[in-house]
Parts: sequence; structure tokens; C-alpha cells
Amino acid sequence: MSSWQIVRLVAGSFILISLLLGVPGSPIFVNTWWLALTTFVGANLLQSAITRWCPLEIILRKVGVKGGC
Repeated sequence: MSSWQIVRLVAGSFILISLLLGVPGSPIFVNTWWLALTTFVGANLLQSAITRWCPLEIILRKVGVKGGC
């Protein structure tokens, strides 16, 4: 897997998990503050699309994950 695929996998997982934990109708609801994580991840995705700067991708490349299209 390339770094951009891992970034999207992690972001999508964080969003789904935070929705499961933050939406009152969810079977594993904990607290609505989990929706703040959804907001943060979504804002970071928008920011990285505009600026082409993503901290997780930088970290992944430093540990040896290949970049690519």
C-alpha cells in the first residue's frame, strides 16, 4: 500500500469509529464529543486537499512507506 492509500484508510476508519461512538442512536454510543474527532479529520482532509500538506503522510514516508499515485 502506498502512503496516500494508508492516509485515506486511517481517515475513513477514524470517521466511522467516531460516528459509532458519538451518534446517540449507535449501539456503541459513548458521548457526543466523539463527533469532534469527525470534525477534526474532515477539516484535515479539506486542508490537505488545498495545501497538499498532510502530517500523517510525512510520518509514513519517514518510516519507509512508499509514496505514489
